[in-house]
Amino acid sequence: MTSADAIAALDRALADAIAAARPPAAPLAPDDPLRPGGALTARRAVALFDAQIRSRLCDYAARRLRARGAGYYTIASAGHEGNAAVAAALRPTDPAFVHYRSGAFWFARAAQVPGQRPARDLLLGVVAARDEPIAGGRHKVFGSAALAMPPQTSTIASHLPKAVGCAFAIERDRKLRAAGRVPADAIAVCSFGDASASHSTATGAIAAACRIAMHWPLPILFVCEDNGLGISVPTPPGWIEAAFAGRPGLRYFAGDGCDLESIDAAARAAARYVRSHRRPAFLHMRCVRLLGHAGSDVELAYRSPADIAAGVARDPVAATARLLIETGALSADQVRAAWDAARAEIDAEADRAATAPPLRDAADVMAPLRPPPAGAVAAEAARPVDAAARTAFWGDRLPEDAGPAPMAHHIRAALGDLLATVPELLVFGEDVGRKGGVYGVTRGLQARAGAARVFDTLLDEQTILGLAIGAGHVGYLPVPEIQYLAYLHNAIDQLRGEAATLAFLSQRQFSNPMVVRIAAFADPDGFGGHFHNDNAIAALREIPGLIVAAPSRGDDAAAMLRTCVAAARVDGAVCAFLEPIALYAARDLHAPGDGALAMRYDPAGPHVPIGAPRIEGDGDVLLVSFANGARHCRRVQRRLAEAGGPACRVVDLRWLAPLPVDALAACARDARRVVIADETRRTAGVGEAIVTALVEAGYRGPIARVTAADSFVPLGPAARHVLLSEAAIERAARGDAGR
Repeated sequence: MTSADAIAALDRALADAIAAARPPAAPLAPDDPLRPGGALTARRAVALFDAQIRSRLCDYAARRLRARGAGYYTIASAGHEGNAAVAAALRPTDPAFVHYRSGAFWFARAAQVPGQRPARDLLLGVVAARDEPIAGGRHKVFGSAALAMPPQTSTIASHLPKAVGCAFAIERDRKLRAAGRVPADAIAVCSFGDASASHSTATGAIAAACRIAMHWPLPILFVCEDNGLGISVPTPPGWIEAAFAGRPGLRYFAGDGCDLESIDAAARAAARYVRSHRRPAFLHMRCVRLLGHAGSDVELAYRSPADIAAGVARDPVAATARLLIETGALSADQVRAAWDAARAEIDAEADRAATAPPLRDAADVMAPLRPPPAGAVAAEAARPVDAAARTAFWGDRLPEDAGPAPMAHHIRAALGDLLATVPELLVFGEDVGRKGGVYGVTRGLQARAGAARVFDTLLDEQTILGLAIGAGHVGYLPVPEIQYLAYLHNAIDQLRGEAATLAFLSQRQFSNPMVVRIAAFADPDGFGGHFHNDNAIAALREIPGLIVAAPSRGDDAAAMLRTCVAAARVDGAVCAFLEPIALYAARDLHAPGDGALAMRYDPAGPHVPIGAPRIEGDGDVLLVSFANGARHCRRVQRRLAEAGGPACRVVDLRWLAPLPVDALAACARDARRVVIADETRRTAGVGEAIVTALVEAGYRGPIARVTAADSFVPLGPAARHVLLSEAAIERAARGDAGR
């Protein structure tokens, strides 16, 4: 069955429904209920039908554009048009995290806000036009700042954690009033399919919502649009109801998305419950999938003709048309006229969209990924810390009064100063509240800032990052903690697929600023093997636009943390702040008791710009490293100088994304040898990028790369066999062979 055949079948079903409908003796007035005693009025039903038919006609137009070679995204909303009633049950200020079959929701919400052109915007997305208002042709999404609809990716269920985070932040803001971007009585809505409901991301997010709601308000409406299929795989009948009805902490509502009266009543009841009770609800909308999974889908490969025909027989657009005629809300002629007028309008929009110019070049595509404006970041980072606010926060003992201290103290002090002076800042994660974190970095901050701003979360990295994304949508600046680097990979898509893509998919109209603190890299004297000593960060460095910081000293850690927070605050930046576990408590550098890594905290320390390295010493051998490796290089530099070996210059990169390529190339111009000391793995490690950058910049001298082995980190002393070693760095600096 071709797209044309499927469209023709739906057109016949609509014509048959109109012809079969039997009108009442007298038409309804606009504000009369469709049924005596019912809540759905003729006016409301007609408005919802308008959203339904426009969504359907855009599906048709997308298929025709694809057939002409002008369209690129043809996942249809056909069969899901009942979600128009969900939009109408909400307010246009309620943040909506929808999925890719939300066309009727899109039209119904647009009707609530003056000045919208939803058909044009949708079709410009289909053709990947540069003038498409939200993503600028970068992807076909349902998204609009005016409609409080952040654009969503196509990753299955990945938007549920941030919807939970948004609901959490809405309610938290009722107490703090530090952001104020959404009304105090707003609720979050999140829609997804029945197949997505089985994804671990969805089950985790819904479980988190239920758990949170045991103790705190959480105003979120989950909408499962159940068409019984996940591409070609059927969902067992009754599964969604069995899995979610009666679940503790989650109020279950159900409605037939092919019956406008049913889904309108269910949606309004569900939205009313969430808004008044501030608790999660689950709306189960039974519907059908028409026009296949996507334009390239051959349904007959996995569905029988009878099954497809049964879906057509439940077409919600045809059902609404018949309902309107049989209740007297519209006549048959008025239904046909509404369809014809909408078709003419949408066909004209499709013709215009077909000629809209695409993105021009790579620079055009990547424009939303530009780095944060350095001047604005520097000004924010250097903003004087209010002395009275600091005194109120810290009391009679300021962090600088502690004297020389290691890195953990500097990070805690900087976090405290930021909490004291940035009212929208939130600090949270596993054990960061009362316990103060596994390594004590956040100890005492909850007592000073309050549990509303420094708090413990579930032991679920996906929920932690989703909470951060959602809080950013509401206007907060989250600083979540991931307890160990290895645990980040449980939830990396929340950074890669959600947080970091938002600027790209919204042309920076939406932001989810955050600074993710991660206890990182390996500590050979530590515990736990690989899961507490992970040294792999390739998954972070490949994310476009993500800023990755890796300090090696306490003063740099504080300054770089302030820089990251400033970039997030002024430009919505998403940052990963990698804190070397082995350096948290380290005081000495060259010899026991030298205190070279313990320094006094400076609340107004020098600004460290993003991408600016620290360069120490002078010599014609360049040692390039970061984090623990920079400490190793400083030791090697001293030992070689004392032994009359080659003079070394140490470049502490500090920033791993973006790499300080220009500064590195400038340092290498006069070097006779470059040694890269990379504590990540040899394959896909940071050193590969450094070598490439040097060669591309024209460096032609010898380059030695000393790395960790391509191994997971084992438990105990065996870790030293596979981690970066100072002996290997020293051999490379001397020009000796060996890793």
